[in-house]
Amino acid sequence: MLQHIAIPRGPFELAADLYLPDGSGEAETLRAVVLSTPGSSVKEQIGANYAARLAARGIAALVFDPAHQGQSGGEPRDLEDPYRRGEDISYAIDALSTIPGIDPDRIGVLGICAGGGYAVHTARTDHRIKAVGTVVPSNIGTSFRSFQPDGPAAALDTMADARIEETRTGELTRANWLPDTLEDAVAAGLSDIDTTQAITYYRTERGRNAHSTNRRLARSDSLLLGYDAYHLVDQLMTQPLQVILAGRIGNTGSYESGMQLWKLAPNPIDLLVIDGAGHYEMYDEPEYVDAAVDRLVNFYSNNL
Repeated sequence: MLQHIAIPRGPFELAADLYLPDGSGEAETLRAVVLSTPGSSVKEQIGANYAARLAARGIAALVFDPAHQGQSGGEPRDLEDPYRRGEDISYAIDALSTIPGIDPDRIGVLGICAGGGYAVHTARTDHRIKAVGTVVPSNIGTSFRSFQPDGPAAALDTMADARIEETRTGELTRANWLPDTLEDAVAAGLSDIDTTQAITYYRTERGRNAHSTNRRLARSDSLLLGYDAYHLVDQLMTQPLQVILAGRIGNTGSYESGMQLWKLAPNPIDLLVIDGAGHYEMYDEPEYVDAAVDRLVNFYSNNL
């Protein structure tokens, strides 16, 4: 069963989809999971693939568009603020806790790619989250710092100048998350398998969604450069942790990030490396997604 709901978030709302097990009613109290999705994605993409499968296995699952993105409210559009992404999760838990049939004491989180880092960062201080599942988790701050050829401090200087110009002109600048086409990627010298698979998922009929713009507000980048999803995890994130990784190590950094998280966490429960899978194949390839969900269902059943 799928319900479209609106989550109050201050002056605007988050657009969300709640997946419920077939046949569930108000007399039954359910475990539930809030999904935190990859950067640039919307609720109909990766989150829906996992949420539908969790619901089919008896676990309610809530997936939402981040503030400023998709069908959610918030201005300016296309902002990727890692701190607000974490706040979104807490607002989603607020809403989920009031829905009849959901047990507010058995709510977990599932974070995928950058959403894994956001989920972890939120769980440190929102202990309403009772279990933390991650699939190919990424610390987006670490990733963005690694992308800067002259280092992050020099990049911040450049961004400061650009922000001054934006303020002067009133024109907001946006950047691509990915090349819009495979041809654009080749023209930019990007032919590695991970970039190719990312474009094949996000920018073709396989995974494209009209509400995913593939654009990021440029002023997001200074926030991302200063962000550390795993800060104080070793001291604050006491919840049980599941880490699921793609076995083919590519250039996304998610394998290394997941292993770092596994070592930092005070309460690691289960680590699964799915042989043969690449990062983006964990988004929708049934063989790999089903293997991940099998393990996640066991994890949530035992820890929620």
